[in-house]
Amino acid sequence: MNRLVLGCGYLGLRVARLWRSQGDSVYAVTRCQNNAQRMKQEGIIPVIADITEPDSVQGLPQADTILFAVGMDRKKYDSVHSVYVDGLKNVLSGISIVPSQLIYVSSTGVYGNFDGAWIDENSPTDPAREGGKACLAAEETLRKSRFAAQSCILRFAGIYGPQRVPTKALIQSEQWKKISSDGFLNLIHVDDGANIIQKVADQAIVQETFNVSDGNPPKRKEYYQFIAEQLGLSEIPWEETNSVNENTRSGSNKRISNKKLVGQLGNLFQYENFRMGLQQALTSVE
Repeated sequence: MNRLVLGCGYLGLRVARLWRSQGDSVYAVTRCQNNAQRMKQEGIIPVIADITEPDSVQGLPQADTILFAVGMDRKKYDSVHSVYVDGLKNVLSGISIVPSQLIYVSSTGVYGNFDGAWIDENSPTDPAREGGKACLAAEETLRKSRFAAQSCILRFAGIYGPQRVPTKALIQSEQWKKISSDGFLNLIHVDDGANIIQKVADQAIVQETFNVSDGNPPKRKEYYQFIAEQLGLSEIPWEETNSVNENTRSGSNKRISNKKLVGQLGNLFQYENFRMGLQQALTSVE
């Protein structure tokens, strides 16, 4: 099969490698010639383009499956909306033949704050942060497009793994005042996330929305203290907080249910909780 990956970064590259390992032809969009050379070495066919420039994404390669897993490069772009929403619109306009499936990687940030309650795919969406608002707008763009019948939306929790452990640097430098102990953290190990995308593609699932989370959200305080212990640090001296700013990640307090995902795909988790995943992430070298 032919696959096309837009956003061949931390998550997308792993999916591309999985597809290559099963013998698929994989195209990947990148802005960087250096990245293109590295892709070629892995048997991935690079396509030089920038999704924020409409002309550069005209005539994208025909593919059975398209994965849109674009992240925000703040070194190059200022507006999340211009990348997530306008970028998606440009891509949709640049595809000449509708694929069998278009997988859009969204975010659980579309839900906003639920004061620690469990939520699922039917919970109301009310994002407070710009990233969540942009993801929700992109979802609506996809649903209203000519690709609606072929689309599958995956709302990812916080992605972590080797070389990407949230707050590790702050904990290492003991910048405790910059770390909030409030609320829950919803997480998914990057390898589990890639395996889930592969499974969704293998089953050709369309017209569905799934929360992609390990389903075992820890308290932030518990998560950060575990990292400190793995780094050989003593107990974090937490300060009491009197208010929550909902415009920050720590202010978006909720617990993401993955029951729908597990019910349809089965249990695909190699790292079912943050302890298992962090031990792997903190000791692995990429």
